[in-house]
Amino acid sequence: MNHVIRISKKYAVYLPRKLVDELHLREGDALLVKVEEGGLLLKPIRRTVEFWSRIKPEEVEEVGEELTKRLLE
Repeated sequence: MNHVIRISKKYAVYLPRKLVDELHLREGDALLVKVEEGGLLLKPIRRTVEFWSRIKPEEVEEVGEELTKRLLE
């Protein structure tokens, strides 16, 4: 699905309501911005509180690096 949006004052970008609802986005959610093929790719960064509660302290760094690698793919 493609949407045309405009850049507003201070470079703000507003997402169409239909898209926000479809992706279950909320105000304050974080988006990963990636430059790809001369354009921008926005990916929601999902909250992972429950996931992190199951990780042992000694696994945090390794798992964090793996999650970051997956997000950037």
